[in-house]
Amino acid sequence: MAPSFDNETSLFNSVVRGGNGVKGIVDLGISKVPQAYIQPPAEQINKKNASKCEIPPIDLSKLDGPDHDEVTAHNSFGLPPERKAVYRKEVSPSPLVKYGTSFVPEKEKALEWKDYISMAYTNDDEALQQWPVECRDVALQYLKTSHEKVRKLLEALLGNLGAELDDSKIDAFIGKKMVNMNFYPTCPNPELTIGVGRHSDMGTLTILLQDGIGGLYVKVPQDVNMEKKGEWVEIPPIPGALVINIGDMLQHRVRTTSTKPRVSIPIFTSPLPTQKIAPLPQVVEKDGAARYREFLFSDYMNNFFGNAHEGKKSLEFAKTNSA
Repeated sequence: MAPSFDNETSLFNSVVRGGNGVKGIVDLGISKVPQAYIQPPAEQINKKNASKCEIPPIDLSKLDGPDHDEVTAHNSFGLPPERKAVYRKEVSPSPLVKYGTSFVPEKEKALEWKDYISMAYTNDDEALQQWPVECRDVALQYLKTSHEKVRKLLEALLGNLGAELDDSKIDAFIGKKMVNMNFYPTCPNPELTIGVGRHSDMGTLTILLQDGIGGLYVKVPQDVNMEKKGEWVEIPPIPGALVINIGDMLQHRVRTTSTKPRVSIPIFTSPLPTQKIAPLPQVVEKDGAARYREFLFSDYMNNFFGNAHEGKKSLEFAKTNSA
């Protein structure tokens, strides 16, 4: 008989502190979602009433081997719990690698139905030495083949804003790179849970590889001339294509599924923690006033990772007093 995990302390100890993750409780054969994962009604995702986005994502299908990456991600999460638990934040032998579950489980009212392995990039040698052997080669190749696309896209975006471009400025925007392998186990009650709560990213560009199952939703901005503005729409996966998320523009979330486990592999690029960030002078000159202040990116990171997902609330940290 599968355990019920109605005791939230025992569940937290097993899933978070014990390193078993969501996959650990699913493998025990649970028939219903534990109470700790049931989201408030306002946060639950109603798939039946959701619209699908009719605008395709940017197609970068010439990148090598996305199917291989998906298989590697599935295999990595199929490892024994003790192998994955080695990389828990509190005990990981490398500052570059972290295995975890949910986002900030200590501060969340309801946990996210997700496990992940996060790998920070410094250089090739350290990645090959410190990243998990089960996925390091594919993850590193995926990051390196994506990097040039990221640079070109960033150059185009900044150029359209009138910014003066040179290599040092581009490097300042994408000096920090990270590959995540996210795993969403099958869920007995997907209508009650979320894979990732609503949020916007904190970095410069996010490159996302979805598998064929789908589950990514974005919120249509309020200030666009579309009938669905302010609504959540699903971004269906397209074979051979990647989803590009620019800065904190898109608020997004992920639903769970009862049919198959799902994987997604995002690459996050952002400034180095020591980098000062502020609105581009060209944009401030055009708008007449800065809405956001200058600060160290490390301060913004600490605020972002120190709180549970809650829409675009993290942007409040960056606003000027008059914004």
